[in-house]
Amino acid sequence: MSTSPTPSLTRFTRRAALALATAPLLASMAGGAMAQAAWPDKMIKLIVPFPAGGPTDTASRIVGQKLAERLKQPVVIENKAGASGSIAAAQVKKSPADGYTLMMLATPTLLAPHLYKSAGYDTVKDFTPVATVYDLPIVVVVNPQQLPNVTDLKGLIAYAKTQKTPLNYTSSGVGSFGHLSMELLKQLAGFDMQHVPYKGGVPAITDTIGGQVPVMYADLVAALPHIQAGKLRAIAVGSPQRVTVLPDLKTIAEQGIKGYDAVSWGGLLAPVGTPKAVVDRIASEVQQILADKDIQDKLRGAGAIAYYQSSAQMGQRVQQDYTRWGQLIRDKGIAPE
Repeated sequence: MSTSPTPSLTRFTRRAALALATAPLLASMAGGAMAQAAWPDKMIKLIVPFPAGGPTDTASRIVGQKLAERLKQPVVIENKAGASGSIAAAQVKKSPADGYTLMMLATPTLLAPHLYKSAGYDTVKDFTPVATVYDLPIVVVVNPQQLPNVTDLKGLIAYAKTQKTPLNYTSSGVGSFGHLSMELLKQLAGFDMQHVPYKGGVPAITDTIGGQVPVMYADLVAALPHIQAGKLRAIAVGSPQRVTVLPDLKTIAEQGIKGYDAVSWGGLLAPVGTPKAVVDRIASEVQQILADKDIQDKLRGAGAIAYYQSSAQMGQRVQQDYTRWGQLIRDKGIAPE
């Protein structure tokens, strides 16, 4: 004679089977939660996609030191320069998404996929934005001996329009933010100048001071000491607002080019898939770091302006700048030499 399991035994068996089936998932979830809760428990690597000594490197070291103090773990800066930062970005893209590898994104690296077919990453899709850290204003400067009567943007445009051959200007290289910003200015203001690219901001500024090239669109951090020494004359700043270190310097928009906005900037990125809890923790720490007046002063001393945006806000900025400047690059046919 056959027997059937009792209802209570059937329910017990089903519950036991369900518990066995879900145990690995629950263990995995618990392990992930514990891992996030324990973060950080070892060194954090902050990759800077440019050489030591530049504005991106300086800002990374200022913020990285404070981040290490707050997280109670070392934050080690690793400089990995090349191809406008695309070598570093490609490395970060392949790094574990665990919060222990970060990169200080700067505008040239943001835009590199538009310029280098082999960049190896998509700025929008391959990273998780963490927080913006600084704005880096850029300024139009002239050699005061070569262009003694050019004291503002209107004067430069008027002078450029009188030349039989285009007036030369320089930047730190083809596709640099100074190059793109001047091309945008030329397009909006309806005048022409000839780009003479250099390999880096230092030689470009050196030759602008020396008179080999009379005009440059330069990073404020690099140009400021020479402006203060009278070797260069600043005639306009590309940001929507004036900068505190040069309060009398008018913006390009103030000088008649309405809506003009060209600001280089930097912010922390992590590999895509980095846990939200970790991203939020880093962003919160960065927000508090940038609220410190001492940090603001240190960044300002380097020519950068402390500027915090959340992960979501930074993501929107990445998308907007990637689209906007990418269109200019295509329209102008700009490509690295």
